[in-house]
Amino acid sequence: MLGSTHTVAFEGVDVLKVGTEVRIMDGLPAFSIVGLADKAVAESKERIRSALTAVGLSLPAARITVNLAPADVVKEGTHYDLPITVALLAAMGVFPPQVIQDWFMMGELGLDGSIRSVSGVLPAAIEANRQKMGLVCPAEQGSEAAWSGNEHIIAPSSLLALINHFKGIQLLQTPQALPLPEQSALLDFKDIKGQETAKRAMEIAAVGGHNVLMIGPPGSGKSMLASRLPSIMPPMTMEEILNVSNIHSVAGLLKDGRLISTRPFRDPHHSATTPALVGGGLRARPGEISLAHGGILFLDELPEFSRSTLEALRQPLETGRVSVARANVHISYPARFQLVAAMNPCRCGYLGTSGHECHRAPRCGEEYQSKISGPLLDRIDLHVDVPAVAPWELGRGGGESSAVIRARVQKAIDFAAPRFKDLPFSKNAQADGTVLEKIVNLDTEASTLLVQAAEKLMLSARGYHRIMRVARTIADLELSETVKKTHIAEALSFRKPLKNKRA
Repeated sequence: MLGSTHTVAFEGVDVLKVGTEVRIMDGLPAFSIVGLADKAVAESKERIRSALTAVGLSLPAARITVNLAPADVVKEGTHYDLPITVALLAAMGVFPPQVIQDWFMMGELGLDGSIRSVSGVLPAAIEANRQKMGLVCPAEQGSEAAWSGNEHIIAPSSLLALINHFKGIQLLQTPQALPLPEQSALLDFKDIKGQETAKRAMEIAAVGGHNVLMIGPPGSGKSMLASRLPSIMPPMTMEEILNVSNIHSVAGLLKDGRLISTRPFRDPHHSATTPALVGGGLRARPGEISLAHGGILFLDELPEFSRSTLEALRQPLETGRVSVARANVHISYPARFQLVAAMNPCRCGYLGTSGHECHRAPRCGEEYQSKISGPLLDRIDLHVDVPAVAPWELGRGGGESSAVIRARVQKAIDFAAPRFKDLPFSKNAQADGTVLEKIVNLDTEASTLLVQAAEKLMLSARGYHRIMRVARTIADLELSETVKKTHIAEALSFRKPLKNKRA
């Protein structure tokens, strides 16, 4: 007696089709699972045994062999419980084997026969739709799967309900996608007093997708500025929502069957390890930079992060992807995030502030800032000084609201949109090489100033191109097709080297 169905394995956010075969043979009673199953899969035997008992069935007194194919792919997670059980029921003759041939199945079984939520339902549903197959998933994740557009989805709450459906006794309805969650109230820029230069930098960053480094003493408003950046960024498109939600689904972070509709804002503590930031661990899970895909990664107290952790950001900042290589796995995750970093000018925080500097200044500042390498700084477009707010400014009313700034940002993005119509990206910060040369459109004076500045500041080729990208964004804010001298000058003003660091 043989029963078979299908499930999935994950390599990052990529989905692999896995065949689940169960054969019942004569011999001493045994239950074996083969095909590179991890401990969670191996333990499914006990959950399956108890779940069958809960619905009034029992394992046959025979030799049961489960094969998960292809056998050379590691099978991890509890979502294999359901496909193994369904294939076993087909082999037992509970329902005809052919009714389960065209389905992907995933779900964890409770000891009472309930079907519990698992990671990765959304990418599995998208892959099932692409292969013209149906999907069986837990009831509470039916809405998540419905966003894939797949019309053949079953979301039972229990094993008994699924058995009755396949036997034709009870018909399960196709779940419907729940509305996207409403935008939660975001922090507003009008709460920030002063800091007009830093606000301008944030506006430029929101339009062009540029990375930002803020340098200033404690209490100057660096964290406030970073936390309010999402409030002036454009809303995510449906494609971005699905891409971001895929990553969060694989990580098991989607709740109540709803997608992620607001741009992620991840702010890991400076004690975070390299695997926590870039991904990895026992199962090579996505790290903070992948969970920030499509949104913002905020690193406060930047020099306090370990040197190796910061250096691991260099490749993802350039490519928009991170590769996690281990002895038994090599996985690539999307990581197109916007880096916003903040730091004090020195360990005590008051370098350059008369009356507040410690006795080791300026050497303490040089040592503190030297923790950040030149190549990492070279990948940050906007270097912003955030000085202490004067007492008289604290008594004034707030500045522009996020709604006003967001309207300007959206207008600039709409102005630039035709330029990216046939390109695989939509932000100036992502343009490079020949594409950058085509879209910048420098006038003669701007080109001359850029060359002179590059020679004087000894800019690297990367730094030279980043000035061009920022200037292009500034021109977009002014709705100018041509990048002018003033735009280059403002871009250069945000290219300030740290102490003893060249641009």
